[in-house]
Amino acid sequence: MHDLKAAPATLGKVAFFGGIYSNHLALEAAIRLARTRGVDAMWALGDFGAFGPHPDRSVELLMEHGVQAIQGNYEESLSTGAEDCHCGYTDPRDNHYAQISYDYTFEHTSDAYKRWMGTLPKAARLEVGGQRLRLCHGSPRQINEFLWASNTPTPFIERMLKDEDADLVVCTHTGIHWQRRDADGRGVVNVGALGRPPNDGTTNVWFAILSARPGGGVDVEFVPVHYEHGLLARQMAQEGLPQEFIETIETGWWTTCLEILPARERAAGRY
Repeated sequence: MHDLKAAPATLGKVAFFGGIYSNHLALEAAIRLARTRGVDAMWALGDFGAFGPHPDRSVELLMEHGVQAIQGNYEESLSTGAEDCHCGYTDPRDNHYAQISYDYTFEHTSDAYKRWMGTLPKAARLEVGGQRLRLCHGSPRQINEFLWASNTPTPFIERMLKDEDADLVVCTHTGIHWQRRDADGRGVVNVGALGRPPNDGTTNVWFAILSARPGGGVDVEFVPVHYEHGLLARQMAQEGLPQEFIETIETGWWTTCLEILPARERAAGRY
């Protein structure tokens, strides 16, 4: 099994891209931004497809620009021929739209790229600023686990770090970026998603850069990405994707996959 990839080199500055969701325009813009910031490496933390149009374009960008990657639940499902995305939703409405997204992505992802996805590890380890990073999609214990800011207890984070022999867990899957770290800089960094805005009424998306401090430790910067969201919306419409998906790109408010949100995150949105 391709469970864990170890990267022995100590890095100074690393960009992390969360769920891309076929937003190839945002991915391209994020790669440009990361390069201007002088990063040593770029990592994609899974869910390259879903929600948006032309999923192969995102994979091609990852390969072209040397972005290293781990599997998300989408890559796991696509590479094994699963019938759904294994996104972790429980509500029928969430699952309805997730199935539309998965079926489109499965149909429009080449077999060669599906095979490539199957070769990716499910996790990786890096060292930045003397801190040990454990990369995953959802959480170290489950690829589709949602780690939300409002309901991830600090004792759970501390136990997770101990179990993983890590100082930082770097993840995505929720689509909303956040971090919680103690006085020693240990904790969780959820890098958010490039695929759609974080349900805040803005059209930009986000990724994260982790940088080594001169004296040791890590600085975390969440970087906004402004891209041609109107063009993406038009491409989505041309591909026959749901109007609900398009509205999110145009307005910055989530219209689908809402029922999974905890109360605090749901209250911050429009719907």
